[in-house]
Amino acid sequence: MSLILGLESSCDETAAALVTSDREVIAQRIAGQEAAHRPYGGVVPEIAARAHVEVLAPLVEAVLAEANVSLSDVDAIAATAGPGLIGGVMVGLVTGKALALSANKPLIAVNHLEGHALSPRLTDPDLQFPYLLLLVSGGHCQLLLVQGAGQYRRLATTIDDAAGEAFDKTAKLLGLGFPGGPAVEEAAKSGDPRAVPLPRPLLGSDEPHFSFAGLKSDVARKVGKYRAEDLAASFQQAVIDCLIDRTRRALRNVEATALVVAGGVAANRGVRAALEGLAAEHGLRFVAPPLWLCTDNAAMIAWAGAERFKLGLTDPLDMPARPRWPLDPDAEKVRGAGVKA
Repeated sequence: MSLILGLESSCDETAAALVTSDREVIAQRIAGQEAAHRPYGGVVPEIAARAHVEVLAPLVEAVLAEANVSLSDVDAIAATAGPGLIGGVMVGLVTGKALALSANKPLIAVNHLEGHALSPRLTDPDLQFPYLLLLVSGGHCQLLLVQGAGQYRRLATTIDDAAGEAFDKTAKLLGLGFPGGPAVEEAAKSGDPRAVPLPRPLLGSDEPHFSFAGLKSDVARKVGKYRAEDLAASFQQAVIDCLIDRTRRALRNVEATALVVAGGVAANRGVRAALEGLAAEHGLRFVAPPLWLCTDNAAMIAWAGAERFKLGLTDPLDMPARPRWPLDPDAEKVRGAGVKA
């Protein structure tokens, strides 16, 4: 059994965790930054990076103390090396390098998206490769065939906005507060999902990809003309319809053991329920991580590190931080400005 220390700092959560290769989360600490970013309605990269610098070392000390272990007891250090806000990524990766160097431990530079992609296996030992993954977060919206750690085939991505980004911007347009995803979901509970006519970009298209910019723009045009709760509910339903349509198309072209969802938007109960129904329609298991594992955290980074460590996949200390880092670098390029690889 190996013990992995994971570090996460790619956006506005600073986190450290200790996870074993037999799926036990020994300790985890997360420091959020919601109060610091709330006045701006979104994450300010410079503020986020400074906050990571201030709290990451104390978080590492806290998880080691909680687990009653020292750095010498850890088998490897796993740190997010991208993609993300580059200032924050550099804080976590440099910290990971320093710890690895000082304790003479292997460094595992983890792709943040791989952390999400493998996170369902942390809590579900029965989930086997290959599985179809809908990775849906603030910065990414992709369909991937997950064939193993480090083995991904991208089937679809967004050609403009990610679904989570659209949630956040819709929340800002409606004055619902920050973070936007949970705020829209809460407002939608009091709204009518059929009250506001909104587009479903690429619905029914032979093109495999996602698009949410047009939906977001139409919400902006209708602010003030409908109740905020009805706009929130109608927007959320439009996103769900697009996600289901695109995922259904992907399921026609792959063989998978399960349909899996991960990423911040995977915490949305409407999205989870719709995907569970789609999986049943195709006779597949539906797997979603628990809600605490959907948002950015270090347990998923440590677990991805454990999966890679088992395969002997470690990294040199000169591994660079990356603002962009596709899971499938050989995937065909996609049309559209602002494509999220």
